[in-house]
Amino acid sequence: MQTITFIGNGNMALSIAEGLKHKYHIEVVGRNEKRLDEFERKLGKSVDKHLIDNFDIAGKTLILCVKPGNLDTVASQLKGKARLLLSVLAGVTLQQLSDAIKTDAVVRAMPNLAAEVGASVTALTGDEHYREEVEVILRGAGDVVWLESETALDIATALAGSGPAYLAIVAEALIDGAVGQGLPRAEATRLTQGLFKGFGALVEKQSPTTIKERVMSPGGTTAAGCGVLEAHAVRAAFADAIDNALKRAKTLAQKR
Repeated sequence: MQTITFIGNGNMALSIAEGLKHKYHIEVVGRNEKRLDEFERKLGKSVDKHLIDNFDIAGKTLILCVKPGNLDTVASQLKGKARLLLSVLAGVTLQQLSDAIKTDAVVRAMPNLAAEVGASVTALTGDEHYREEVEVILRGAGDVVWLESETALDIATALAGSGPAYLAIVAEALIDGAVGQGLPRAEATRLTQGLFKGFGALVEKQSPTTIKERVMSPGGTTAAGCGVLEAHAVRAAFADAIDNALKRAKTLAQKR
C-alpha cells in the first residue's frame, strides 16, 4: 500500500486523510505529539506519526497542509528531497514551493472540507508528468479538475475551496428563516439538508438557470422569494465574496 505523508495535522489534512485512509497508508508530520495523537484518534486509524524537526522527506509523496505564512519555517525543518509535493497552501505559487522545499515535482491542489466524506471537488495544477498519479490519489477524496494555470487555481480556491462556508451561511439563513415563520428547527434542518442533497443531484445534470426557471412560475411563491434576494443584491454579495477570498489568498502568500 502506497504511503502518503502529510506535513501538517490541521483540519484540511484530516479531511483529506479521511478520504484517503482506506486506499493509502497515512504518515503525518507535525510539531506537537499530543496533536499528532489527536489526529490519529479523529481519523480512527493507526498512522505513522513524526515530529517535524529534521524529518527526512527523501523519496516521499507529500501533501503539504500548513498555513501559507509558515512555509519557510516548516521547510527549514525538513531534510532530503521529496519525490512529489502536493500543496494545498492558498496563494503560494509552484515556484515559491519548489524554492522552499526540495522535490522532483510540485502540484498545487485545492480540495474542500467535503474531502472527509469523499465528496470534495479538488482543483489541480502543476507538473503535467504527475497529473495522472495525482488525480488518482485525490479521487480518493472526491472529484478532480485539472486546470491549466495557477491563476485559474487561485480562482478555484476562492470558489470551491471556500465554498462550503458560503453554502453553510445559506443553509443557516434558510433554517433560521423557516424557524422565524414557525417551523420547528429540527424539521427546518431536515428539509434544508434534503434541499442541498437534491439540488446537488439536479445541478450535475441541469444548469442553475434551467433549475430556477423550472421552479419559478409567474407570480408564484418562488418569484416572490427570489425578488427579495435580488433586491438585497445576493448575487453581487457572492461575487464579492469570491473576489475578496482571491485577494486574501494572494495576501497570505506575500506574508511568508
